[in-house]
Amino acid sequence: MNSALLIPAAEKALSLIFNGIDGQVKVNLRRVLETYCRHRVGTRHFSSVSGYGHDDLGRETLDKVFADIVGAEAAAVRVQFVSGTHAIACALFGVLRPGDEMLSVVGAPYDTLEEVIGTRGSGQGSLKEFGIDYRELALTSDGGIDWDGLSHSVRSKTRLVLIQRSCGYSWRSSLSIAEIGRIVEIVKAQNPNTICFVDNCYGEFVEDREPPAVGADLMAGSLIKNPGGTIATGGGYVAGRVDLVEMAACRLTAPGIGSSGGATYDQNRLLFQGLFLAPQMVGEAMKGNHLTAYVFDKLGYPVNPAPFAPRRDVIQGIKLGSREKLIAFCRSIQQNSPIDAYVDPVPGTLHGYESELIMAGGTFIDGSTSEFSADGPLREPYTAFCQGGTHWTHISIALEAAIDAINAIDLR
Repeated sequence: MNSALLIPAAEKALSLIFNGIDGQVKVNLRRVLETYCRHRVGTRHFSSVSGYGHDDLGRETLDKVFADIVGAEAAAVRVQFVSGTHAIACALFGVLRPGDEMLSVVGAPYDTLEEVIGTRGSGQGSLKEFGIDYRELALTSDGGIDWDGLSHSVRSKTRLVLIQRSCGYSWRSSLSIAEIGRIVEIVKAQNPNTICFVDNCYGEFVEDREPPAVGADLMAGSLIKNPGGTIATGGGYVAGRVDLVEMAACRLTAPGIGSSGGATYDQNRLLFQGLFLAPQMVGEAMKGNHLTAYVFDKLGYPVNPAPFAPRRDVIQGIKLGSREKLIAFCRSIQQNSPIDAYVDPVPGTLHGYESELIMAGGTFIDGSTSEFSADGPLREPYTAFCQGGTHWTHISIALEAAIDAINAIDLR
């Protein structure tokens, strides 16, 4: 079936799901609005300070606002975080000490954490090099959490459990908030002192609660993903227990400085506005995910999640099955992007990743995955991962070109 017929059929079939997502957006937006009103956010909070960044009223208020929205005791929202990986690394290095153990309970983590942990690379000060032990609880054969294994996997020396909410580059279901809550409950029953840490990247505002609401002690993420609302120019966050947030902030800055420093470089207005826009942007990305899953499922390609499955993050996987199709797919997305549409994405290496990658991202913010982008590692089974999207109609237009490009390869 060609794109001219398939896309309209998909839009019609998904109309009820789209309506449901709009209802979810309203719930989350109401929470954001009420929090802004409660903290009396005003234009005075858009101003910034220079130098050390002491007494930045906007930054301090944003921390409180963000913490309230996600149900945490405290938060540190900082433009100094280079990426989500950086925010996660600060949390891990801030909390863990030599002799501690970290346990990943959802299989292997995202590629960029391998060198942070020390399972790949050496000589750059990984957790392993600082004497921190690491274990993984493998996924089941169908890609699910090994709940039986989890029930007896936590030891007295297990200082922290790593819970990666999103599937990343793996072919598994991303975690729901209910599943995160179940993990926390099982872990705490074995060792109440074990810290439950959530890599929350790609998951913010997908549901009506965030991990702290179900007992997670700490979480971290990126502002050029969901909570930046597509307009934050960079940065990340940590949120959770007061003491743990401060420990993470001490790794970002220095012991004794912690969360009290860090100039915001006149970014406060964008951070407040992006957080306000985030529920709507996430809703549009979720609609685009459903649309992508529907059309490629109809074309016979395995997709994850399934077309009508509830969304748990803003990532959609498609097993394209060949290097040629993965490259053609990403090129089509790039050619239908608002920025750098004339650029031809080519496979290459990227810092933090082991495999060669192909990436399409004609985004206003470089590397932003809250805007529509697609990428994938050039390894079997050649899976494309689509992320984000400011409005589902843009995704629909890009998909038309991608479908035609894939079909052209099949007709050769």
